[in-house]
Amino acid sequence: MNENLRDEINRIHAQVCSGLADPNRILILYKLAEHPTNVTELAISLNIPQPTISRHLKVLKDRGMVESERDGQVVIYSLTDRRIIKALDLLRAMLADSLENQIALARTANETFGNFEQ
Repeated sequence: MNENLRDEINRIHAQVCSGLADPNRILILYKLAEHPTNVTELAISLNIPQPTISRHLKVLKDRGMVESERDGQVVIYSLTDRRIIKALDLLRAMLADSLENQIALARTANETFGNFEQ
C-alpha cells in the first residue's frame, strides 16, 4: 500500500472520524447547515444541555469543521465547508441502501422458507 495513502487515511481518521464519533456532533453539523447559530439556539433546538453543546462545538472547531465569529456578546457558529454535509448525506444513503437490501433479503427468505415465528 502506498505510504502517502496510509498517512492520508490516518489524518482523515484523526481529523474527520474522531470529529464525527458522537451522534450529537453530527446533529450539530446538520443544524448549522440550516443556518449559522449560537450555542443557546443549538441547545434549545436539539434539546441538548448547553455545556454539552459547547464541548461538542469545541471538538468540531478543533477538527476544522466549524468556525465561530463574535457578534457582540454572542458567538455564532457556522460550517467551514458544506462538503461535510454532502459526505454525511452519502453515508446516510449508503446506510439506507444497506437496510433496504437487508429487508429485501429477509422478505425473500420468508417467502422461500416461510415464517418461522410462533
